[in-house]
Amino acid sequence: MVTTAWTSAVATTSGVLDEGGTSTAADTRVDTEPPGPGTTAADATSSTGSLDMGMPGFAPLRVIVVSDLNDSYGSTTYSAPVHAAVAAIIARQPDLVLSTGDMVAGQQAGLDYPAMWAGFHAAVSDELAAAGLPFAVTPGNHDASGYPAFAGERELFVAEWLDRKPALELVDDSGYPLRYSFIAGAALFVALDSTTVGALDADQMQWLDGQLGQSDAPTKIVFGHVPLVPFSVGREDEIIGDPALEAMLEQHGVTMFISGHHHVYYPGRRGTLRHVSMACLGAGPRALIGTDTTSPRAMLELEIDESGAITVLEALSEPAFDSPIPRADLPESLSYGPWTVIRDDLEE
Repeated sequence: MVTTAWTSAVATTSGVLDEGGTSTAADTRVDTEPPGPGTTAADATSSTGSLDMGMPGFAPLRVIVVSDLNDSYGSTTYSAPVHAAVAAIIARQPDLVLSTGDMVAGQQAGLDYPAMWAGFHAAVSDELAAAGLPFAVTPGNHDASGYPAFAGERELFVAEWLDRKPALELVDDSGYPLRYSFIAGAALFVALDSTTVGALDADQMQWLDGQLGQSDAPTKIVFGHVPLVPFSVGREDEIIGDPALEAMLEQHGVTMFISGHHHVYYPGRRGTLRHVSMACLGAGPRALIGTDTTSPRAMLELEIDESGAITVLEALSEPAFDSPIPRADLPESLSYGPWTVIRDDLEE
């Protein structure tokens, strides 16, 4: 098991994020796979579970991250791997669960959004709540696209999650659930509103600068949907791609940027910043840049000790989500245009 203090991310279907915010895919898939059986919904509750707030002598903070759980456009049910991953999370009893977006299969007109969110809560949110696991989410482009054409979807996203705010030590929840920050263990976590291609707007950049600058947490983890740099074949240009953001993260000593959208697992780094690209749990696994091998569905397991050191960073792979993906099976680096990411266990 790798015990370095390092990682990075990025990641969807070609054409989903065009400049106008409309789908240009040739078919009506989000990244389709047959749906799995439904599950019984549990009453939603908020709980800190076994969450420790960074006091000396406490056990390490254990975190699970999931991403891109959706199926075909409009789906209200979830595939077998999603249900298996939720069961594996509950069995592991982490202190905190994060999502880097694409929980429902929206970003298309005429869909039944209340039914889609009800399906997600039944399959995922309510199950985690019933197990007492805090669940902190960030929007994906299929949940709450930032393009003007999808303003209604964003309003529904906000309404769905306002009543499901996790019982965490929130630092700034004025923009919840689109963007917010909280403390867990020895780490500051910052959730970004990153659902469109290109740089974050000036307002969010100023907000992020403030959140990071006022914190003296030994570990700072930023998570959002669209990655800063490219990771997967077919989505190389669907990134934030902003050197100013990268410089800000490094300036404030950010440890790690975790992202979704590219549907591939890769633990990498650029300079002092780790990047972790999340594999999907739902439809449409993709291949890493420079390869033709599909990335397996997986969830990410993190452990952060009381000093802030990341002592565990592993992707746990399907079908049982209990087997780490060996780093040796991943490319030593990924390169596209001006961007190169080095695997996190290697020197630059």
